[in-house]
Amino acid sequence: MDAKGNLYLIPTTLGDNAPLEVLPISVKRVIEETDFFIVENEKTARRFIKKICPEKSQPSLNLFLLNKFTKDTDVPTFLAPCLNGTNVGILSEAGCPGVADPGADVVRIAHSKNIKVIPLVGPSSILMAIMSSGMNGQSFAFNGYLPIDKGERKNHLKRLERLSFELNQSQIFIETPYRNNKMLEDLSGTLDRNTHVCVACDITLSTEFIKTKTAEAWKKNKVDLHKRPTIFIIHKFKTI
Repeated sequence: MDAKGNLYLIPTTLGDNAPLEVLPISVKRVIEETDFFIVENEKTARRFIKKICPEKSQPSLNLFLLNKFTKDTDVPTFLAPCLNGTNVGILSEAGCPGVADPGADVVRIAHSKNIKVIPLVGPSSILMAIMSSGMNGQSFAFNGYLPIDKGERKNHLKRLERLSFELNQSQIFIETPYRNNKMLEDLSGTLDRNTHVCVACDITLSTEFIKTKTAEAWKKNKVDLHKRPTIFIIHKFKTI
């Protein structure tokens, strides 16, 4: 039986900084040796590949698009090169594939076809935020986006706050960048005054901002998060 190619999970930078400042040389080596990629956006994927491997031939690239418009029936075909002995890479838009980013469906199919999955080291804003928050790195949950409706969002925040208290579990979530400032207002106005709130913004960039304060303290400490990628974490501790 012919050997199968590997599926590489290739992280990217979290912003417009030099790739090799935050990515190991192994990422560059894999990209140099790979011509088939599963990507969310062709333009940004080509730009990243050119930035990290300027000598790589762009015409040699074979890109499969994986986004909200991709048909479920098309996804398994992206792994055809692996079945024929050729490596394939999944490129994230920012951070790590499969974590708050497309890719999990492809990885699941790869496992079912006995294709070796190899994750590469790179920045994850979720993990870096919990690392630097002072909250519970032993037990935490990522909740994605919260409801947009004001009433539903308030109820959801109170539920997450209750879970953090009952389970001693830090609750992580994100917001569409242009609504970040409103989210911080909602947090400080909805949560118990002593609930801790971490705001981790522009992680790994020169404008990086990471602070943990109580909900009450955030009312008095304004920061402009507009259109800046931000991770929010809350935790209501049993003892303050």
